[in-house]
Amino acid sequence: MTVPPHPLVTAARELAAGVLAPRAEAVDRDGMPASSIEALKRSGMLGIAAPVVDGGSAAPAAVVRETAEILAGACCSTWFVQTQHHTPVTTLARSALPVRDRLLGPLARGELLSGVAYAQLRAHPRVPVRVTRERGGRRFDGRVPWYTGWGLNDVMLLAGVTDRDEALFAFTEAREQPGLRPSPPMRLAALTASRTVSLELDGFWLPEEAVVLRVPYETWAVTDRPKNTNASPAVFGITAAAIGLLEDDPSARDTAQALRARLDEVRRHAYELADHPVPTERVEERLVCKTRAYDVMRAATTAAVVAGGGRSMDLRSPAQRLAREGMFLLVQGQTAQVRAAHLGALGPSGPASALSW
Repeated sequence: MTVPPHPLVTAARELAAGVLAPRAEAVDRDGMPASSIEALKRSGMLGIAAPVVDGGSAAPAAVVRETAEILAGACCSTWFVQTQHHTPVTTLARSALPVRDRLLGPLARGELLSGVAYAQLRAHPRVPVRVTRERGGRRFDGRVPWYTGWGLNDVMLLAGVTDRDEALFAFTEAREQPGLRPSPPMRLAALTASRTVSLELDGFWLPEEAVVLRVPYETWAVTDRPKNTNASPAVFGITAAAIGLLEDDPSARDTAQALRARLDEVRRHAYELADHPVPTERVEERLVCKTRAYDVMRAATTAAVVAGGGRSMDLRSPAQRLAREGMFLLVQGQTAQVRAAHLGALGPSGPASALSW
């Protein structure tokens, strides 16, 4: 008996087929229209991980991953903007502070879109953003090197390190304010449409009621470090989209079939590891699986470019877009541990050189 897809998977497929995929090359070249953001807000995707009582869906992990694959494969820029939203939602859901009551419902229902400004915490013991007490609130000073969704997001989750070596997270509006100045949007090799900027913080002040989380840095880091050892569903989404291009080309169908088998194998292994109840275990195995996922993505996007020939160099070609988006995913969320594992796999003694596939 065939099990019907989860309603959110159906919604993701409809959003991808009706809005994201038809616009993907135009979005890549010209930027993301407000209508794409509005379609995303209406889709239910923004509440996928939120509690039902707050207007979300509390979807199982398998559904969250499948929808991410679908969105990334259709338009990686849109996927990247919306994926920032889920950390603010889950952070609020775990909080008992007053800001939860003010923001969780609107974020879960898709009335507001949030971004995140916290990757700089991973530079510790260096402190790119310092938080101090001032006037009954918190003062932020420093620089956020990457912030995605500027001009698209309504609010942001901003983080820094206190003088007590705590990780502190607080919400603010995603707009220029006294003490908060964005750079011009960055011109990137891929995903320029995601409107990524850096943020200069010079005495940026927030009231204490904006704070959603304050914990010892090492407590936060223990839960953060394992996250990027797992393969991203977006990698599988880009890979599947590239294989889809090959399947449409009679001369490339044998290649597509072989790549599809490799994709199915590495995805199964990756999600088995992601579902392991202890995220700090089997780390080396996770890293090996992650680099193998990159290998398959690289092979699939390269094959799509090769199959397209000279047409692939046209900016209207999905093959070149997928290849560039794949390049972006090689470094998205990269940590020193992930970088070392990936470089080791690409080196003279790594599995890639031994043609392990």
